[in-house]
Amino acid sequence: MPKTTLRSGLKIHYQRVGQGPDLVMIHGLTGNLAVWHLKIVPLLMDHFRILTYDLRGHGYSDVPTSGYTATDMAGDLENLLDALGIKRAQLVGHSFGADIALYCALRDPGRVLKVAAIEAALPALIHLRTRHDWIGWAYWAEVLEQSGVTVPPEHRCDLDYMIRLSLNLPKKWGPLRGLPRDPKAFLRVLDGTSLARDYEVIGDLTLENIPRIQTPVCLIYAEGSAFLGSHDYLQAHLPSARSILLPSTEWGHFGPLEQPEVVVGHLMDALAPHSATGNSRLAAASRARLGA
Repeated sequence: MPKTTLRSGLKIHYQRVGQGPDLVMIHGLTGNLAVWHLKIVPLLMDHFRILTYDLRGHGYSDVPTSGYTATDMAGDLENLLDALGIKRAQLVGHSFGADIALYCALRDPGRVLKVAAIEAALPALIHLRTRHDWIGWAYWAEVLEQSGVTVPPEHRCDLDYMIRLSLNLPKKWGPLRGLPRDPKAFLRVLDGTSLARDYEVIGDLTLENIPRIQTPVCLIYAEGSAFLGSHDYLQAHLPSARSILLPSTEWGHFGPLEQPEVVVGHLMDALAPHSATGNSRLAAASRARLGA
């Protein structure tokens, strides 16, 4: 279980596998690096040298009481790259991990070659998700109720309540699918750190700074995603953005877990240093390895 100590003294758990150009994969809130290793890393490791890591407060990384803003997390990643001697890399992030990747692209454009932002939300766009009529609340409640969990009407727009309720669902993906989830680790983070408050802190990447990101960005969202408002804003305001819409799925927001073969195909098209034809062959080979 490799760990490295950042300049701040924070210990970060990470994994490095594969060969080729450096690629960093950043998970979202409540997740850990295993999200990428279930299916995506095995399909990409022949083409990239892949770094995955647990965000502070997640997995086997340290759990400090503060420092959970996207700006803080981007600083952690920069320090991790320094510690591992990675001078330049492409970044892939999911959800809050995609936010972190975009913050890094703003802060250090010379280091971030490309970004694949899967379902980025961004603190600066929080106003799109705090309205009572945001479609995400209805999607979230529907998924919980389909899983047998009743959501009281008065709590359907309560982020903290909905997160805590979701932590009681059985595992949805991977070899432990269907088994009970142990929520204690993440509840410890929710109750004992500033994460819940820090999540909404805008910091470096204000609305005014979004157009300053010159790094090529591939926006990857699912059709019907509750976060398409963020997609539309970023597509309109990022100077070098391209958009990919994945097929609609039950959960929508969790493309790397729900449809990893499709995500891998798009990642290789967007990031691999090959021709489009070569990438199509790689995507087809990856799907074949998964039996798709």
